[in-house]
Amino acid sequence: MTSRSNVLSDVHVALSAVRRCVVSREGQRAGFRSPSSGPTYASIPTALHPRDPSSRIARHDLIYTSPVQLPPLCRSFTTTTRRAKKGGSKPSSQSNPSSAATANDDPYDVSALEADLAATLERLKDDLSKLRAGGRFNPEVLEGLRVQVGKSGGGGGETVRVRDVAQVIPKGRVVQVLVGEKDHVKPVSSAIQSSTLSLTPQPDPTGTNPLLLSIQIPPPTAETRKSAVAEALKAGEKASTSLRDARGKQQKRLRAMQLGKSARPDDLKKGGVAMEKVVERGTAEVKRVVEGARKVLESG
Repeated sequence: MTSRSNVLSDVHVALSAVRRCVVSREGQRAGFRSPSSGPTYASIPTALHPRDPSSRIARHDLIYTSPVQLPPLCRSFTTTTRRAKKGGSKPSSQSNPSSAATANDDPYDVSALEADLAATLERLKDDLSKLRAGGRFNPEVLEGLRVQVGKSGGGGGETVRVRDVAQVIPKGRVVQVLVGEKDHVKPVSSAIQSSTLSLTPQPDPTGTNPLLLSIQIPPPTAETRKSAVAEALKAGEKASTSLRDARGKQQKRLRAMQLGKSARPDDLKKGGVAMEKVVERGTAEVKRVVEGARKVLESG
């Protein structure tokens, strides 16, 4: 009886193995995958042989059943056009000016400083040329005097410069003022007499030209020379102040580059050295021009 049961058991085991092979092949074709994370086994419980870990069939399944190699699960990918964000073009349009601005952030660029230096020297030379031409009695000073002209020549008329209504002609120690209209002769003469120049216009000594005024310029004295030298030194101080202001503007520009990190520290340092060289050259030029004017004024 025992041998018969053993035979039946072996038959059942063989049938189960055949059934499992068939199911495994069908599952492999259908793409069946066990929910467990490990390998998939083709041991399917039946009504005759339930899955009992303590049964002989279950132990046989665990020992002799080979894993079924299922095809890997493929993930499908789709390519879709990416939609741009609303207003996405605004940052790109705003980035162009900033990039152009950073392109101009050159720490070695001292052209603005050199332009300010050239303008400062030009003004200084112009001021000193007036002093060299005769101190405070320079003809250009006469041309800048204000004159009030009108139909009656009195108050309530238009205020103009002497250069607008007359021509100033220097001739040595004599300055001639040629007025354009007869009605302007008296207003021009009054404006010169009432100024702080201490000059007295006289009619044409020959009497041939009623539009001509003659002004005798007194020779320079020690007092006038001293005053002219003081004016020259004052003009030099003014030029030095303008030069310091230009240097301050360049320093602010370099500081802005440093804060904005638009230039490397080494470049900023070299840019500062280039700035100082321009300032030193400008300071030396101002001193040279003022010293030359002082010597001319003192020699008289």
